[in-house]
Amino acid sequence: MKNPRDVILRPVVSEKSYGLIDNTAYTFVVSPTASKVEIRQAVEQIWGVKVVSVNTMNRKGKTKRYSSSYATWREATRKGSKRAVVKLAEGDKIELFEAR
Repeated sequence: MKNPRDVILRPVVSEKSYGLIDNTAYTFVVSPTASKVEIRQAVEQIWGVKVVSVNTMNRKGKTKRYSSSYATWREATRKGSKRAVVKLAEGDKIELFEAR
């Protein structure tokens, strides 16, 4: 099995992800090769909580246009990411997201 810290890269900090916390759902950026089972095991090992479900989504990187010289446009693509929305059992919570 992979190291849990290699599976869970970082939490997602946005209004939408903080709105999901009320329903005990937490959002993380995860490794692109991680499966739902690996994500579940990593969250349970790191924070000691019971995971009910894991939903994943692959987000494609945005395409941006830039000018390299006068009237010459080029396109570049930003890096894509994989995110996981993890729903915890009733009564469990991750202190990382709680306001102090």
